[in-house]
Amino acid sequence: MKARELKELGVDQLKEKLAQLNLDLFNYRMTAKLGNLEKPSVIQAARKDIARIKTILSEKAKA
Repeated sequence: MKARELKELGVDQLKEKLAQLNLDLFNYRMTAKLGNLEKPSVIQAARKDIARIKTILSEKAKA
């Protein structure tokens, strides 16, 4: 997701999306360990999305 799209979401929606991304990341890692992950780049993309959401949440908490 783009940072602009994430900034438009509310705090509760961001927390839900963060929980979903953490679960997805876990599943991607398990699939990668089994050797069935077709696109390993999804792990890096999920990690970056998680970092974006955490950054936006901290910015909203300071404001």
